[in-house]
Amino acid sequence: MDVLTAPLTLTVNGESLLLDGTPSVAALIAHLKLDTRKVAVELNREIVPRSTYATTTLKSGDVLEIVHFIGGG
Repeated sequence: MDVLTAPLTLTVNGESLLLDGTPSVAALIAHLKLDTRKVAVELNREIVPRSTYATTTLKSGDVLEIVHFIGGG
């Protein structure tokens, strides 16, 4: 297996997730079928500004917490 294309192991909301390539936070949110306007992301205990989702790359071992806001009443 080529190191450059090895799957990444991430922890997302306490669960392991394998992803191929070098995804960004934006790519992960799209993979999870979430709306970037309705989520908050914490990467390794640091809040990721929404404006940097596309440029924040993920690496194996990263720990993310994603909060999805749902409207209602």
